Amino acid sequence: MSKGTHDYLGDARNESIRISVNGELFARHEAKVSVFDSGFVLGDGVWEGLRLHDGGLPFLDRHLDRLYEGARAIDLDIGLDRDALTARILDTLRANGMQTDVHIRLMVTRGIKATPHQDPRFVIGAPTIVIVPEYKQPLPATVEQGIRLFTVHVRRGAPDVQDPKLNSHSKLNCILACIQAQKAGADEALMLDPHGFVATCNSTHFFIVRGGQVWTSSGDYCLGGITRANVIALCRDNGIPVFEKNFSLTDVHGADEAFVTGTFAGVVPAREIDGRAMAGGKRGPMVERLQRLYMALVEKSGREGPRA
Repeated sequence: MSKGTHDYLGDARNESIRISVNGELFARHEAKVSVFDSGFVLGDGVWEGLRLHDGGLPFLDRHLDRLYEGARAIDLDIGLDRDALTARILDTLRANGMQTDVHIRLMVTRGIKATPHQDPRFVIGAPTIVIVPEYKQPLPATVEQGIRLFTVHVRRGAPDVQDPKLNSHSKLNCILACIQAQKAGADEALMLDPHGFVATCNSTHFFIVRGGQVWTSSGDYCLGGITRANVIALCRDNGIPVFEKNFSLTDVHGADEAFVTGTFAGVVPAREIDGRAMAGGKRGPMVERLQRLYMALVEKSGREGPRA
């Protein structure tokens, strides 16, 4: 069974990567954080997933916008400005001699605690900043043939419980959704909002195609997805009707096509949802068109930003 859109081709080079922990480089098997770190103790932190493509970091500004906004929301001072953090990312990539087909996990936690308790006032010292770059490409079969989704009972929460717009380290509800989908024999979970409308997936954003129109959720109960926003913009720029709206599982099950989006794999077809084949169980024409448009946008953005 696939591990969803985040399944990847193995690469022996990853055994010798160097990981940045608070600006110091360590071999993969020597990179560690304290058991008193806020991220380990409580999942107290924010993170981003980035791609290195042909020497560039596509959409870096948007990722940093989301990271710093999330940090402000949880009253976390990252301790580095955007330029300094960007320089640290680039230094890590250059130290590894990396140029393309790299996924970067950037993690910032509140730092080490004097004792394992949730109160941020127990933090001693600076935040922990970890940068993990790995050679990673999505499986070609995933991009071409798609994934299977299963609608789970775990809901996307309301913002007054745990705001789903925060890209925090605390992802247990998404993990539980993923587990339920796996137990049902699917690759990823389709999650509803508190009102029963379709919200998003456990680690990607969800779209359907109906009568030449592209629909996605209202966005009220999902992370502010960067790939999601790019796909919406691509639709508008290329004359494809696109709507952010509430819709139900009935709309999903009767759709012509479905797909998910995310930084790692881009645009990926959903070939089956709750046992129902979408687009005859294969990649549909709208998904294939959006994949081409999105890859062109990735290449353009990578050329325009900072270079490794």
